[in-house]
Amino acid sequence: MNLPMAPSPTVSPALTADEISALTSEVRALAAQQNAVILAHNYQVPEVQDAADYVGDSLGLSRRAADVEADVIAFCGVHFMAETASILSPHKRVLIPDLDAGCSLADSITAEQLSAWQARFAPARPVTVMYVNTTAEVKALTDYCVTSSNAVKVVEHILEEHGPDTPILFGPDMWLGAYVQKELGLQGSGTFHIWDGECHVHAGIRPSDITAMRADHPDADFLIHPECGCSTQVMEYVAAGDIATEGVHMLSTGGMLDYAKEHVGHGGTAIMATETGMLHQLRMAAPDVDFVAANERASCKYMKMITLPKLRDCLRDLSGEVKVDPVLAERARLPIERMVAIG
Repeated sequence: MNLPMAPSPTVSPALTADEISALTSEVRALAAQQNAVILAHNYQVPEVQDAADYVGDSLGLSRRAADVEADVIAFCGVHFMAETASILSPHKRVLIPDLDAGCSLADSITAEQLSAWQARFAPARPVTVMYVNTTAEVKALTDYCVTSSNAVKVVEHILEEHGPDTPILFGPDMWLGAYVQKELGLQGSGTFHIWDGECHVHAGIRPSDITAMRADHPDADFLIHPECGCSTQVMEYVAAGDIATEGVHMLSTGGMLDYAKEHVGHGGTAIMATETGMLHQLRMAAPDVDFVAANERASCKYMKMITLPKLRDCLRDLSGEVKVDPVLAERARLPIERMVAIG
């Protein structure tokens, strides 16, 4: 499959400890001066996470964006996340430190493609469920948004509300879709349809990575993000009894952080299958647990486009504003609010 990609970013030079300290102080002073709140995704570089007011997953960030009281939101993430913040807080000024920070998953479905897909199933009146990792235009055509932490819960809610035979169009991530399908026993139902898209970073974490890590760390727990290309393989290991059920956790990044907090003082090793930026939060939450990346190359270049100098500049100049057209935002807000309400 040949997915569209965001422009290839350039790699910023590493900052020294003194530079990080000085820039962090400057960023915090500018945030106070501009009455800005800094939101950062778990995949950001450590120094950006450390400078933020709140670090979290997509669901947590959406909730914060909806409730923020500051005049300005500086969003350290990728473009669709800043769009979502603008949709939820239309009267706030939403900034992103680099407007070119895209997302291969969001780019894997367009509004035109979704509209054509819906038209194919129009007589059945399907419910459209889209991952929050999509553009505002796609959200505007969607009935429910989901994150990896609540996708199963949202689809379960739809089936309870509309009936077990309700046709559902789920996208754009095929690995998350397969996970939801398996969790709810919808394989072979003929009513759960999955878009053929993926996150290039998560898709790159393959079954062979899990096999190798199992050999190196036979007693380790596995923390698997449902977007990963290895998720189906891990579920098959569990079904076959090759991995103990209690040692495998299918988790959003927020769920992984909850795991870390619950395992403080337990020691041991946990294999983390998601973008490597998550290691920073996990290691801070549970320093005695040895968190190891399933694939050390699983780093999102687009998340890493956000740097402290760029954050400083956008707060200083109030640059990189992301604003969604009010008519489009109104249509896109409903599926996001449904996602947040279901939790």
